[in-house]
Amino acid sequence: QVRLVESGGGLVQPGGSLRLSCAASGFTFSLYGMSWYRQAPGKERELVANIISNGGSTNYADSVKGRFTISRDNAKNMMYLQMNSLKPEDTAVYYCNSKVWGRSYWGQGTQVTVSS
Repeated sequence: QVRLVESGGGLVQPGGSLRLSCAASGFTFSLYGMSWYRQAPGKERELVANIISNGGSTNYADSVKGRFTISRDNAKNMMYLQMNSLKPEDTAVYYCNSKVWGRSYWGQGTQVTVSS
């Protein structure tokens, strides 16, 4: 029953911003950490950011530090990724992820394309 549904991707120019959303259902969202991953063409999937269950601690890949912000609203079962100062190298499919009872769950992904 675990469901993770990403939204908010699109085409933006370099320097622009997007906010991605992940809607979670089928588990007690507030008890689990969440992550954003991305996969660029021809590259392996990489971790972008983590957030713990209560939102009190976050971690970011070096490539996005200072530009991206991960957050969550446990009352709404939602996770977000605010992406600012976007670069062409941020182009990728972005995935919501959570490990629930030892199993990794993924959303369907949302495409982010940064291009002029």
